[in-house]
Amino acid sequence: MTADPRVVPFGDRAVLIEPDGLGPAHRLAAAVERAAAGRDAPVGVDEVVVGAEGVLVHLAAGGAGPDIAVPWLRRVVEAERGRPDAPGAGSGRVVDLPVVFDGPDLQRVADAAGLGVAAVVGLVTHSTLEVAFLGFSPGFPYLVGLPAALAGVGRLATPRTSVPAGSVAVAGGFAAVYPQSTPGGWHLLGRTPVALFDPERPPYALLAPGDRVRFTEVGPTGPRSAASRAAVTPAAPPPARVPDPAPGWVDVVRPGLLSLVQDGGRAGLGRVGVPRAGPADPEAMTLANRLVGNADHDAALEVTGSGPALRFGVAAHCAVVGAGPGAVEVTVDGHPVPDGTVVPVDAGQVLEVGTVRAGLRAYLAVGGGLDTPLTVGSRSTDLLSGLGPGPLAAGDRLRLGRPGRPHGLLVPAPEGSEPPPGVLRILAGPHDLGPPALEHLVGTRWTVDPRSNRIGLRLAGPPVPGAAAVAVPSTGMVTGAVQVPPDGHPIVLMPDHATVGGYPVVGCVIAADLGALGRLGPGDTVAFTEVDLPTALGLARLRERVLASRVSGWFPTRTGT
Repeated sequence: MTADPRVVPFGDRAVLIEPDGLGPAHRLAAAVERAAAGRDAPVGVDEVVVGAEGVLVHLAAGGAGPDIAVPWLRRVVEAERGRPDAPGAGSGRVVDLPVVFDGPDLQRVADAAGLGVAAVVGLVTHSTLEVAFLGFSPGFPYLVGLPAALAGVGRLATPRTSVPAGSVAVAGGFAAVYPQSTPGGWHLLGRTPVALFDPERPPYALLAPGDRVRFTEVGPTGPRSAASRAAVTPAAPPPARVPDPAPGWVDVVRPGLLSLVQDGGRAGLGRVGVPRAGPADPEAMTLANRLVGNADHDAALEVTGSGPALRFGVAAHCAVVGAGPGAVEVTVDGHPVPDGTVVPVDAGQVLEVGTVRAGLRAYLAVGGGLDTPLTVGSRSTDLLSGLGPGPLAAGDRLRLGRPGRPHGLLVPAPEGSEPPPGVLRILAGPHDLGPPALEHLVGTRWTVDPRSNRIGLRLAGPPVPGAAAVAVPSTGMVTGAVQVPPDGHPIVLMPDHATVGGYPVVGCVIAADLGALGRLGPGDTVAFTEVDLPTALGLARLRERVLASRVSGWFPTRTGT
């Protein structure tokens, strides 16, 4: 008998569907996308991410929340259940990949399976595998359909620090191909010359959920098909810095501790394993951009700890915004200037962002935005996948876009509109580790571990009970998800997090508190407090109203006009 599908909020901007008995998750994902494109869809869908056994539906910012989306998605699931072909296999393309079977773990896999090496190669090459989902890194396919003898092969006891791009591997019931050189703990059987991810060629990933893959054995110097040759070497990424000085530019004199170009991020590409990236503190970047007359998602500099010194090639208007007034040291040619306001800079002058004194991060926006090259549709730097221009370095030159009219004044947030200091509000779930786990999470004062970064905020404290006993299949993830790995120490996902994850999520930081999350740094203490969905949605609407009211006037006017 088919169990009822589980359709539940995943934070206040996403919904998780676990469609028991409805066949491959990619089929349901396609049904959700079709329904979302209809005129009568009551919610906006940003993207749909396929996991091992479920589907994550990201809801469009500013639109209806899970309170409206959950009942609608239940109806979509029921309609899919009623289709006579719903449990069927995928109908995607068949992709042949040439493989040289000379991997360092081939003999180990043969021994574990009780077979010879030739038999292992035969099993792999005579199987047609299906792409269940993509994740871990951009274009990384999780392939199902391995013969039983190979499906039982586990992961390496000690993961490799670097797995070469193109490595064909098996572990935990899946086969895969590593699109980039990354760490990894799978058993390596061989290598393919075919590039599975090309940041210069949409749709970027060679494979998609539902595609079928066949591995063909070739020799180290054997012939390749024309299609294989075309995909062997991806196009070189564009230069991160632009030497052309027109129409305006800034030169990096000193890069600061960690200065990154960020824009609105790479929305809509989670389905091919590309993280969203974007600002860790979206509110501060939005305010900095609005001050100088930019669009909210124009590219700016995210400054961590201490910022860069920049020499301007043209006159410009700048704004540096951090956790609050006086949070950041800013100078022009060595003379202090205020943060949180529009600062005019003449050609040849040096603007320096010094120490971030309150919070971990601040944002420097320049009128016109930073016109760095697009990589996979965005200018953002993603530290997990390596997409984007990467951290600033001395000697870099960044081109500027065409400026708009700067605003005049950043007003303080109204009293009571900010979350309490050191507190993050969460929605419980979507996974249930039992009442003691949630009670422990919200009853503990946690400390941010120094190993934290833009991928995840690691928290130190007494471990959450019950985490080791709960296993969940890899599923789509959201920024703010509080994952609990088997050691019980929570990890709060940040913008560069992998698109899927296999640890249970006991709660999610609400959208209204993501700015506060991005300001946390090593050594900070933080506590969680649980709220319900109506409260979270109300706080999100309040944050949008407050954000809309904080920038007024026109430079150099100091009052609203």
